[in-house]
Amino acid sequence: MNIKKSYKINYKLLIIMLIFFIISLLSLYSADIINTGVNNIMYKQLIWIIIGFILIKIINNIGNNTIIKYSFVLYIIMNILLLLLLLFAPTINNAKCWFKIPGIGTIQPSEFMKITLIIFLANYINNYKINHKLLTIKEEITFLFKILIIVLIPSILTFLEPDTGAVFMYLVLTISILFISKIRIRWFIGGLSILSILILITLYLYNNNINLFIKLLGNSFFLRVERLINWSNTSGMQLERGLASIGSSGLLGNGFSKNVIYFPEAHTDFIFAVFSSNFGFIGSLSLIILIIMFDLEIINIAKNSKNRINKYICIGILGILLYQQIQNIGMTFGLLPITGITLPFISYGGSSLLSYMIMMGIIFNIHSENKKSHY
Repeated sequence: MNIKKSYKINYKLLIIMLIFFIISLLSLYSADIINTGVNNIMYKQLIWIIIGFILIKIINNIGNNTIIKYSFVLYIIMNILLLLLLLFAPTINNAKCWFKIPGIGTIQPSEFMKITLIIFLANYINNYKINHKLLTIKEEITFLFKILIIVLIPSILTFLEPDTGAVFMYLVLTISILFISKIRIRWFIGGLSILSILILITLYLYNNNINLFIKLLGNSFFLRVERLINWSNTSGMQLERGLASIGSSGLLGNGFSKNVIYFPEAHTDFIFAVFSSNFGFIGSLSLIILIIMFDLEIINIAKNSKNRINKYICIGILGILLYQQIQNIGMTFGLLPITGITLPFISYGGSSLLSYMIMMGIIFNIHSENKKSHY
């Protein structure tokens, strides 16, 4: 059978993605006008989109089975890249998160670690469950300890960059996959209890003994905790002007590229505010509905899959999508702390966009596999 002819495209996801990209390019053109400090970002984003579709085609040709087969190798390579970042990468905005590549720009390995971690965890958990049909408590503890080590290694390397947002995404995707793998609920309760205790200890030290806090955890971590805790009291110019821009847009917006207020990072963190300013409440609501439709279709693909690894991969991808969508839009409205999390497929950023295009290539392959299994 000809593989290309039998490939089943998910047109619903594809059409929504294309609409996302139109929204992204329009918003980035508008953001460029209000002086983001980055020139021609719309054209640069268009190039990344084209490269992204080329990657989807490559993934289609390679197939998910090959990617899953070499997931451990990819995991090792990505951890080495994260380590090399700490050793050799230039410091940009007080962080070592990017490699500078002449003629291309910057590449952020933590963005690609997300998908690597999803695939590796999905494969590892599936193989473990095949070899251990009925897990005893001892076996589950061993299993979870190994998962902890797998996630902890890139988390520590990424945290040291520092990139706390990416670490949260590693945590979210891990919990998402473990939840769908149907391990006993008590482990989630236990993990939540331990996390709560650690948070309480951190808050106690922060509020009662700052010197000890800094001595134990470092000044960098102290500043990050302070930013998270005091976000509602110290909104800053970015949030205030972003909210003012959204509030002034009304029902239909100020019109395309007619941004009336300047605010920093309009092309990345606050891209939703740019779009809302241009197209108002109706435009913003339409975008949110599209995002929900997109996420529901991924859930539908996961439900229709008979392959357990595919289910894990879909849910892992959905987990970080939901996290980024809620976090980005929430911080734009001042409901959540500003953490530098981008809006998938909309915000400017080569590494972020390419990582999601790789994910979508894998999702498209899973959908095609689902359709072919019904014949």
